[in-house]
Amino acid sequence: MKAYGAEFFGTFWLVFGGCGSAVLAAGFPQFGIAFAGVALAFGLTVLTMAYAVGHISGGHFNPAISIGLCVGGRFPASQVIPYIVSQVLGGIAAATVLWVIASGKTGVDVTNLSHHFALNGYGEGSPDHYSMISALIIEIVLTAFFLIVIMGSTSKRAPAGFAPIAIGLALTLIHLISIPVTNTSVNPARSTAVAVVSMDPLALQQLWLFWVAPIIGGVLGASIYRFLDKNDA
Repeated sequence: MKAYGAEFFGTFWLVFGGCGSAVLAAGFPQFGIAFAGVALAFGLTVLTMAYAVGHISGGHFNPAISIGLCVGGRFPASQVIPYIVSQVLGGIAAATVLWVIASGKTGVDVTNLSHHFALNGYGEGSPDHYSMISALIIEIVLTAFFLIVIMGSTSKRAPAGFAPIAIGLALTLIHLISIPVTNTSVNPARSTAVAVVSMDPLALQQLWLFWVAPIIGGVLGASIYRFLDKNDA
């Protein structure tokens, strides 16, 4: 139960910090943090929580990571579903708190907020109107490399204590690449949280891609890493 709690709070922090930076701070007049700030915020959430609770649960905070690590021989299959449930619930809790805060701004249009709630999408739902194929490919590729970084940096032969830094920087880089394409998911719990809380019809309709692509990417990345280092399961 402590591990599930750690995954809940870790995912809460990821969604609240990462999506919160996009919703509250990215477009702030004159002093907004923009894409680079949002990318850094997502990386910092993972880095800080990996150090805070990684020793309790492994610091997944992402269903695609849990599934990928299971395929990579690093995580028991019996724990995958409870981890995913904890992650999704933590994300929804964070998105709910963020919604209450964001909707409390004087003069805010709740309908407009629902369309700009750090949602992931493709086509009409893409920040720069990239196609479904583009979204599918980039989410698969980036999640695959994320798994490779995670498995490599947490290897017994990797320098001890530095894995959260590598993982946090990898997530920052991932966001710097893909925010214009999909608003960056690589995490089904993050995508589900904001789609469910905002109840945006388009985001809910397109949510399937942000489960399918990251999971495929996670499995692919874990498989590649096992091929590269067969003795490091």
